[in-house]
Amino acid sequence: MLRPLLSKLCVCAWAAGLIAAPVIAQSATAFKAADVHPKGYPNVVAVENMGKKLDAATNGRLKIQMFPGGVLGDEKVMIEQTQIGAIQMLRVSLGGISPVVPEANAFSLPYLFRNQEHMRKVIDGPIGQELLDKITASPGKLVGLAWMDSGSRNVYTKKPIKTPADLKGLKIRMQGNPMFIDTMNAMGGNAIAMGFGELYSALQTGVVDGAENNEPSYFTQNHFTVANVYSLTGHLSIPEILVFSKPAWDKLAKEDQELIKKLAREAQMEQRTLWDQSVADATTKLKAANVTFVEVDKKPFIEATAPVREKYGAPFADLVKRVQAVE
Repeated sequence: MLRPLLSKLCVCAWAAGLIAAPVIAQSATAFKAADVHPKGYPNVVAVENMGKKLDAATNGRLKIQMFPGGVLGDEKVMIEQTQIGAIQMLRVSLGGISPVVPEANAFSLPYLFRNQEHMRKVIDGPIGQELLDKITASPGKLVGLAWMDSGSRNVYTKKPIKTPADLKGLKIRMQGNPMFIDTMNAMGGNAIAMGFGELYSALQTGVVDGAENNEPSYFTQNHFTVANVYSLTGHLSIPEILVFSKPAWDKLAKEDQELIKKLAREAQMEQRTLWDQSVADATTKLKAANVTFVEVDKKPFIEATAPVREKYGAPFADLVKRVQAVE
């Protein structure tokens, strides 16, 4: 009698394990977070640290699993994946958001922000929150969580650029956004739309005479080795956004939503500190590599790009005025 009884007990225990297993598996939720930037990049580190805080605050019930370096696809693919809930959290550029929230385009206007401090005051304040709320309320199936810094974009060539006249005749690579193309043309250059991956060889062979980007990108892509003069034009200061999948968000308890919002705001501030450090580190290394940094009087460039702000900012005139009024 003992053997059949033991067999029955084993079967019951095995069956109970099958029943209990899904409950155990579902007790912890790991959110997939994605970014095209590589591991170690300020945005990626800030989200990873947000995940550690979320893990600690929920005793391991909620976690974040980071997928950096575009391993889940390019930005367009990852936005689509986030909209259906396959990715839960994504750091995205404003260009990817503008189709569902056109007001996001206003932040891409040249010289909309007087300087980095002004830009940060705007995104930290009511205007920044309004845009996040518009993303959440839009049909885009995304929840606006926080802003992230991507610095200012400056021109790099083989000669100093101090005035719009210095750009005359120079072919400058720009992202293929019509507003950015018009911006460089208004600044005096000849804008050339080109993929980022092609840029190094294009600079090396003279297909283009220069490009523009922030200091960390200029350094990490080794562009300074083929265009070693960095002129601080600061023509674009475009923040980026951290979003959450709306389908996944709607399944969360209100308390979890509030916790994620709180931690996302902390990540916004932490990313900023990390960003400033990355700019300082890149600048130090660039100067050590004999890159020339050129201080620029921005006023002539601001005046030259006024028609671009008027053309592309017209649909958002009230928003532009409010941004410019922020002290």
